[in-house]
Amino acid sequence: MSAVSQTQKSRTIHLGLFHQPLGRHPAAWRQEAAQGHPEDIDWVIRIARKAEEGLFDMFFMADNLAGPEPGAQGKAGGLEPVTLLSALAVATSKIGLVGTISTSFSEPYNVARALASLDHISRGRAGWNVVTTQSDRAAENFSLSALPDHAARYARADEFVRVVRGLWDSWADDALVMDKRSGRFLDTDRVRLLDHKGEHFSVRGPLNVSRPPQGHPVIVQAGSSRDGIGLAATQADLAFTAQDTIEDSLAYRAF
Repeated sequence: MSAVSQTQKSRTIHLGLFHQPLGRHPAAWRQEAAQGHPEDIDWVIRIARKAEEGLFDMFFMADNLAGPEPGAQGKAGGLEPVTLLSALAVATSKIGLVGTISTSFSEPYNVARALASLDHISRGRAGWNVVTTQSDRAAENFSLSALPDHAARYARADEFVRVVRGLWDSWADDALVMDKRSGRFLDTDRVRLLDHKGEHFSVRGPLNVSRPPQGHPVIVQAGSSRDGIGLAATQADLAFTAQDTIEDSLAYRAF
C-alpha cells in the first residue's frame, strides 16, 4: 500500500449540524412540505436525535440579540441557546451541544456557570461559540447606543474567555468529596480563588459549581476578520467560518 493511500485511509470527516429551525432561505417556511417551528422543543429534539443517529459530532446553535424591526420583513423567534441545549442534553446521549453566547453583553461568571452546568447535565458534551456581536440594534438592548469598536470588542472577548477558563479551573477535579461517613462534603483545599483583575473584568471566584466533566467545555470561535482569526488561534478549539470558494478557504486556513 502506498504512503498516499495510507494517508487517505486514515483521514476522517467530522460533521456538525447548524440548526436553523425554519431553514436558511427566509421564505423556506412557506413550502407546503416545510416542517418546524422556532419555539417547538419537540421539533428540535427530533432534529438533534436524527443528527445523532447519523453520527454527527455537533449540534450548533447560533443566536441573535436583536428582535424583529416593526414593519420590516424577516424571521423572528428562537429559543435561547443554553436553555435549549439543556433540554437537548437529556434527550440525546452522544452528540456535542454548542451554543452561541456574546462576550459583549454577558459577564464571565454567568457564562462560566451556565456552561459548566450544561456540561454536567450533558455529561461532558457542552461547547461555547464565542462571538462579539455585529449589530448596533443588539447594543441598544443593552443600554448602549452602538457597539464598541471592533478591536475593543475582541480585546474584551480575549480576556472574557481567559476568565471563564480560570473559573472552570477554580475547582480541582476531585474537590467535591461528598463522603457520607465522614460528613466531608467539599475539600476546600482543592478550591481556589481566581482573583482576576484585568482591563475589562474583576472576578474573585471561585465558581459556584464544580469543575465541568470536560474540564474546559469546547471553545468555538466564529469570525473571519483578522481579530477573529487571532482570537480563534489563541483561545479556540474549533474555528467556525463560511468561505465561498476553495481559494478563500485555503487562504483562511493559512492566515
